[in-house]
Amino acid sequence: MSIGKPLPHDAAPLHVTGQARYTDDIPLPAGALHLAFGLSTCAHGTITAMDLDAVRAAPGVVAVLTPADFPEMPDCSPSLGDEPLLALGEVQYVGQPVFLVVADSHLAARKAARLGKLSYAEKPALLTVEAALAAKAHFEGGPVIWSRGDAAAAIATAPHVVEDLFEVGGQEHFYLEGQIAAALPQEGGDMVVLSSTQHPSEIQHKVAHALHLPMNAVRVEVRRMGGGFGGKESQGNALAIACAWVARLTGRPVKMRYDRDDDMVITGKRHDLKIRYRAGFDGQGKLLGIEFQHLIRCGWSMDLSLPVADRAMLHADNAYHLAHVRIESHRLRTNTQSNTAYRGFGGPQGVVGIERVMDHIAFALKLDPLEVRRRNFYAESVEGGLSAPPAPPEDIFAKMKAEGFAAKAAAPGSGHRIGGAHSPKGPGPQTTHYGMPVEDFVGRALVAQLEESADYQARRAEIAAWNAANPVLKRGIALTPVKFGISFTLTWLNQAGALVHVYQDGSIHLNHGGTEMGQGLFLKVAQVAASVFGVDVAAVKITATDTGKVPNTSATAASSGSDMNGMAARAACETIRARLADFIAEKHQVAAETVRFEGGQVKVAGESFDFARVVAWAYQARVSLSSTGFYATPKLQWDRVRGQGRPFLYFAYGAAVTEVVIDTLTGENRILQADILHDTGASLNPAIDIGQVEGAYVQGVGWLTTEELVWDDKGRLRTHAPSTYKIPACSDRPPVFNVALWGQPNREDTVGKSKAVGEPPFMLGISALMALSDAVAACGDGSIYPGLNAPATAERVLWAVQRQQGHV
Repeated sequence: MSIGKPLPHDAAPLHVTGQARYTDDIPLPAGALHLAFGLSTCAHGTITAMDLDAVRAAPGVVAVLTPADFPEMPDCSPSLGDEPLLALGEVQYVGQPVFLVVADSHLAARKAARLGKLSYAEKPALLTVEAALAAKAHFEGGPVIWSRGDAAAAIATAPHVVEDLFEVGGQEHFYLEGQIAAALPQEGGDMVVLSSTQHPSEIQHKVAHALHLPMNAVRVEVRRMGGGFGGKESQGNALAIACAWVARLTGRPVKMRYDRDDDMVITGKRHDLKIRYRAGFDGQGKLLGIEFQHLIRCGWSMDLSLPVADRAMLHADNAYHLAHVRIESHRLRTNTQSNTAYRGFGGPQGVVGIERVMDHIAFALKLDPLEVRRRNFYAESVEGGLSAPPAPPEDIFAKMKAEGFAAKAAAPGSGHRIGGAHSPKGPGPQTTHYGMPVEDFVGRALVAQLEESADYQARRAEIAAWNAANPVLKRGIALTPVKFGISFTLTWLNQAGALVHVYQDGSIHLNHGGTEMGQGLFLKVAQVAASVFGVDVAAVKITATDTGKVPNTSATAASSGSDMNGMAARAACETIRARLADFIAEKHQVAAETVRFEGGQVKVAGESFDFARVVAWAYQARVSLSSTGFYATPKLQWDRVRGQGRPFLYFAYGAAVTEVVIDTLTGENRILQADILHDTGASLNPAIDIGQVEGAYVQGVGWLTTEELVWDDKGRLRTHAPSTYKIPACSDRPPVFNVALWGQPNREDTVGKSKAVGEPPFMLGISALMALSDAVAACGDGSIYPGLNAPATAERVLWAVQRQQGHV
């Protein structure tokens, strides 16, 4: 079986040697043209004059296109139709494309685009959520409100109440490969588009619409991306449309690539927001009622803001049962970049809000935050009721500690609860605030295992003693859980297709609708195919994602790539395998069910034949060796207007312990150790999954600690390059970084009983923010809650320390 093996990434040698081909590496035919946008320098205003003479006269410029050159301005929006390719007289943010330069080289186009002279009649710009709220600039006409029970009454009668305003910053995607596309005109007006996109069918649809072509006249190909993180789900539309339009206009191949500064100025980010909360609770920290208000900065256009904001509401519970809750979500239009999908798709914003509340409650009651979290967990779930799962092998912790809790998958059977209180059996699973039964909750057991394996309690005591003896450096520690729903909340996106060919020499060709952005999706799906046929994964070749091979694909997003495409590929492979089994069984006069495909052999009636030999026989007997496969995620039912239903097939879980140290004189801080236990079900590839967990944690830590987006009072993004925007570097990784996988099969019928791994571990980074809060709290007398906003930069940590010490 290839499934479950820790195989290395299929393109790893190509990545490290520089041989991997990305869109910019693909040679274009002679005469290719290059594009660059001229950008607005005004956050909101009407264009009164546009002097482009210097642009047209610049070296290498072939043409300059303005809105007047388009009979009908193409739309780039993935949702509302509110994103014209070029601004139509009125600009909405600094960085909005206003004209298009066509030149004979990338450098010539980019240099010329800087020479445009535009004048504006400026209008008031909405730059903050407060300004947008005051102007009632909502995308849905007003706030979206979901509730269960009576939160206000529960809070009013609660023995204790905390409330605060929590600021959470956005995040630049900072994919290594920037946005890029190329278009090659074909005969009959058809168009081939090469794009670095997570959503080939979206690019196909938008290009076809812009050119007034049927979708069958546009083919989109994606071999690989140099990172995506959600930033290539919708933000690549403008480049593809521009390239295709100019390619049709000139009859020449066209390429467009954003440089890093342009990329950061033009494209959307993770949605930043302000979370106002009010929570009532008892003396043990049990949450009785909670109210959230989300003020979400969406930017100038809708993009994907509504489902992002929905998912923030969906994950406002994280791992905690909320009996009385009210969530009020304001999706606010501002004159800034149009914020978009980012790993977790709003989920992290919801999770960090409730984790902040748990931290605040624990501080108010002087309790261990882990104990407060545990008292609010959902009840543990098993088939047929609620109870504690069986105990693990006695030597599991000894084994893990002996190996340094090393980054490897937990042994089968090791993912069980260790000690601690558990919920008694009950009549059935608890439900979320949106009405979905939580049938698979393993948070208590998983957290208990991590608590013991990471020596959380002993380290917490040791840190307290250390802080008492050290006036300048203070340490902190926190353990936070994750519960993350897996599926697209737009139900019809939960479908996938695949195309499989088995050639007469036994080699296998596989194509599916998922895109490879470095996450190892191609390898995982190849492992699925190899397992179905019982052959080595080397026999399976996955080629570039191509809308001409697999149509109507959903974006590779929502952590659904392996789940959906793996199932579609499995269906196609099983169809072909059944034909082979019928063929060889008939030859041997036995039932097809007795045929086995394993170890590169086909075993039937006591005999064993090479897989390739059986395939050759089947080909000669005119047996079809090609098939499509299709998968639609079951059990989903979601009403987003009411905020009720089952938007997810299942939940993925995880937990992280982070230990930090801060310098109280400067605010400088470091992560000393991170211990993670994450639920990937029965992992398709433990090596790939551990890499995803590690990367997601570091990216999540970056979001909450160092990655600060700053706009000035004119709406200009000032942090638009690596010199001013700080993503985590190798030196920011924890020197002690322990990762293990939970290892228990998914209760749902997913491919190989695995679980999604792309987005859920991102939220493990929240433990770093809570550990910093713990360290800051050690600087005071316990009377002032640290109230750290995110990102908790060195400056914010220093201000929080000074507040604890009474200096501010």
